[in-house]
Amino acid sequence: MEALLQFIELYGLWVVFFCVLLDQGGLPFPAYPPMIVTAAMAVDGDQSLVAILLVAILAAVIADVLWYWCGRRFGATMLRLMCKLSLSPDSCVGATRRVYARWGPESLIFAKYVPGLAAVATTLAGESRISAARFIILDGIGAALWAGGAVALGAIFHNAVEAVLLTLEQFGGYALELLALSVALYIALKWRKRRRFLMQIRMARLTPEELEALIRENADLRILDVRPAERRALAGWIPGSIHVTEIDGLQLDRTLEVVIYCYCPNDASAAVAALRLKERGFAKVRPLAGGVDAWSRGGRKLER
Repeated sequence: MEALLQFIELYGLWVVFFCVLLDQGGLPFPAYPPMIVTAAMAVDGDQSLVAILLVAILAAVIADVLWYWCGRRFGATMLRLMCKLSLSPDSCVGATRRVYARWGPESLIFAKYVPGLAAVATTLAGESRISAARFIILDGIGAALWAGGAVALGAIFHNAVEAVLLTLEQFGGYALELLALSVALYIALKWRKRRRFLMQIRMARLTPEELEALIRENADLRILDVRPAERRALAGWIPGSIHVTEIDGLQLDRTLEVVIYCYCPNDASAAVAALRLKERGFAKVRPLAGGVDAWSRGGRKLER
C-alpha cells in the first residue's frame, strides 16, 4: 500500500488523467476516488490543486469528444452499440433520453452527475450535429463542475482521507487485494443489474413484416411511438402511429392489439412500456422488433 501511495504522490496527475479517461470512455472504472485521494495528498504536500483540476477536465473532454465524434459519424448505430455494451442498459433508455430531449445540449453541463446520462448525452450531441465549438464549451463546463467537486472534496476532507489511507496502510499487502476486490464487486453488481434488466424486458416481439401485414388487413390495433418528440419529428414515424409520452396515463380499450416501438437497443423503451400495459390488463401488447429502424430498413415508408 505504501508503494501505491508513493506512486500516486509521484505520478498523481497521470493517475488522474488515465482514471478519468477510462471512466468517461465508458469503462467501469471509478474516477472519483483517485481524484479525491490525489487532491487530499496535494493539500497535505502543499501542492497546487489547479493542475489536478485541469488534467481531469482535459481527460474528460478528450473522452467526450470521442463519443461526440462517434455520434456524429455513426449516429443511432453508435448509440445502440454503446448501450448494448453498457453495464447499465436501462440507463440508456427512459429517463436519460427524456432529460436530453428536454434540456438539449445544455444537459452536458450537469450530465456527469446523472447516472447513465454522460455518455448518452455526448453521443446524442454528436448525432444531433451541434457544432464542435458549442459542444466543447458546454462539455468543458460540465467537466469542470464534475472534476471540481472531487477536487473540492479531497481538499476539504484531506484529514479524513489521510486517516483512511493510514488505516489501509496497516493492512499491508492486503490493502491492494481489498481494493481489487471492491472494484471486482462493483463490476459484478453492475453486470447482475444488467442481466436482471434484460430478463425483465424479454418478451415476444412483432416483426416489421407482421406489423405490415396487420396494417394491410386493417386489423383492430393501435401503434404507439414512445420516442422523444424531437426524435419523432426528426426521423419520421410509422404511418398511423400515436405519439405517447406517459404510458401510465394512456386511455385505450384493453381488448385492442397494441404494438409499441422505439429506436433503442434491445427495444428497451418499447418493452418497458409494454410491461406497464400488461400490468394494467392489456393482453395483446408487443414491442416492434428492431423499432423504427427495422421498419424503415425494409423500404417501408415513414410519415413526417
